[in-house]
Amino acid sequence: MGHASPLIQEGMPDVERRLNISTGELMREFVRPGKPVILAGLAEHWPAFGKWTPEFFSRHYGHITHEVKGVQYTVKEQMQLIQASTEESPAPYSYNLDIDRQFPELKADMEPLLLGRWDRLANRTLPGRLIRGTIKHEVFFGGLGASFPVLHVDLQHLHTQITQLYGDKEFFLFPPDQTPYMYPRPEYPLYSQVDHAFAPDLGRFPLFAKAKGYRTLLKEGETIFFPTGWWHMTRIPGPSISYGRALLERGNWPAYLKDTYNGWSKKSAVLAMAAYALGWCCGALMDLGEPALPLV
Repeated sequence: MGHASPLIQEGMPDVERRLNISTGELMREFVRPGKPVILAGLAEHWPAFGKWTPEFFSRHYGHITHEVKGVQYTVKEQMQLIQASTEESPAPYSYNLDIDRQFPELKADMEPLLLGRWDRLANRTLPGRLIRGTIKHEVFFGGLGASFPVLHVDLQHLHTQITQLYGDKEFFLFPPDQTPYMYPRPEYPLYSQVDHAFAPDLGRFPLFAKAKGYRTLLKEGETIFFPTGWWHMTRIPGPSISYGRALLERGNWPAYLKDTYNGWSKKSAVLAMAAYALGWCCGALMDLGEPALPLV
């Protein structure tokens, strides 16, 4: 039987918000220490802000199809569904729509990049084979009542950036030191066994009641950054279009390479070792080309 979740109780702290923060300050104060932050107003300078609306996607990309929970939808159908979504009958939550593959011309709408010259996924010296299979840019469509209720950690030790370009989105975040309360799945430890986190069965998962995290409403025009290893899930209060960006920099580079090696080793030990060696060489070269972090 479900119980009222500690996640939806009042009193959970909000994520810190910053305005007019420099890229160097972001790296020094949040990225390298592994802390989340909301950057207010960042997207208001992007071409995407005010442009990415349900009408825009219906008009220009309405024919593109995407599968959500085994069902194929066109983007136009998805836009209609998110606008008609209700708590009782929520629209399917579309995620993992790869912008590089399906909307490549839209990448210029999200510039300048959040991490600037520290962003290794944007470094032209990075061989494509090292990041094959990594979704760098994605778009999310959701409506009232929709959610991603499964607490999880993002793949490949990547940091995460989510920017709200239309509507709002609610986030629940838990730092890595809360992992013992998340009940990681034995077969897939990046996902929690707590299958209904908004109304968990505390009889099965009693430690979950001890979890301490953050709750925040990401508003239109705002960007949230949270580091690798943070557990999270989302809930949507109305029609929503979000932009997601995977982030790779010096701090999470070694863990990313290890994940790359593990993935390649399932196919070929020789290829895995070659990819790992290539990654370390590329990392050393990128180290030399990146600016030093500001001290103050």
